[in-house]
Amino acid sequence: MTDTWDTIADWYAERVRAGSAMHAFAHDVLLGRLPTDLRGQRILDLGCGEGLITRALAGRGGSIVGIDPSPRMIGHARAAEESCPSGARYAVDDGCSLATVESGSVEWVTAGLALNNVPDLAAAVGAVRRVLVPGGQLVFTVPHPCFEAPYARWSDDGGELPGRVVGSYLAEGFWRSANPDGARRAGNQHRMLSTYVTVLVEHGFAIESVAEPAPDARVVAEQPQRAGLPPFLLISCRRS
Repeated sequence: MTDTWDTIADWYAERVRAGSAMHAFAHDVLLGRLPTDLRGQRILDLGCGEGLITRALAGRGGSIVGIDPSPRMIGHARAAEESCPSGARYAVDDGCSLATVESGSVEWVTAGLALNNVPDLAAAVGAVRRVLVPGGQLVFTVPHPCFEAPYARWSDDGGELPGRVVGSYLAEGFWRSANPDGARRAGNQHRMLSTYVTVLVEHGFAIESVAEPAPDARVVAEQPQRAGLPPFLLISCRRS
């Protein structure tokens, strides 16, 4: 069977809730770019998965809806909400269309490691622009395009840290990891860093910050070879 986000949903939810260092780091990186007080703010969490980011933003007072195309992921998110209510709401929806979300209805869109999964980035960014109010903000993370490209691997040449060997960076498109314990076995869209920036600009977003956060102590303890490379790209931008 070829894995999908539905088929790995149970495994993924369990792994995230068990305290994966990389997921905790990704969570903190994204939340660090948003206000700690979101009362009165309407938020859409695109590609919410089992709702980790969604619940955190609800805890900051935001009125938030998490959407994900995987019914099983949304099932996990709703189950978590039932067991410990945060006020978050969820819907099954496609990030390329956001059909369940009204135009001009949110001040914020977050996408934690999600836009790298949508098949049509331009459609997704266009949908995000549609649902944001003028001046609304999109904050997202993706696996760092330069180091998480297809066929990237670690290579220890005897130096202080293993190096990262990257091939086919210019070849954009769908790829699937062969790692049986990795989330990208469900598939991932590789795009160059410049593609993300260009699509945002073409859709009228003003980029306010670009960050490549160094892995924190938790990640380095769990995966020492990552000490010298940023695992994620973080972009914050504003709709015109």
